[in-house]
Amino acid sequence: MNIKKIVVHCSASPQGRGDDASSIHRWHTDKNWWGIGYHAVILEDGTIEQGRPLYWPGAHVRGYNDESVGVCLIGEGGDATRTQLESLERFIWMVAERFPDIEVFSHGDLDPNKSFCPGFDAGAWWRSRVAGS
Repeated sequence: MNIKKIVVHCSASPQGRGDDASSIHRWHTDKNWWGIGYHAVILEDGTIEQGRPLYWPGAHVRGYNDESVGVCLIGEGGDATRTQLESLERFIWMVAERFPDIEVFSHGDLDPNKSFCPGFDAGAWWRSRVAGS
């Protein structure tokens, strides 16, 4: 795979409900998908759960799945916890070690029907992290 992007999503589900990668896997298989569409899911407590392996194209943003890694923050748009954002930063650095030229996008940057997702400008957030490192 020629990974060029990391796309940040939110689950659009309330925090505190206990949703996780297995919940999302179930939601996606209920849509007759082959399984969870994201490569990683970050829980409210910052735990990073594996979704699809990186060698398997995602199913998270039409037109970009073959060139992107999808990561989903549990919660509704804009309510990511500090711990989730710290884990997101670690996850992106980990992926960037393998694919050094990646760019970070919000789901809404690539799909105008999902403009609320993930509820913050993930690209600008990431650029501020890179500038501060």
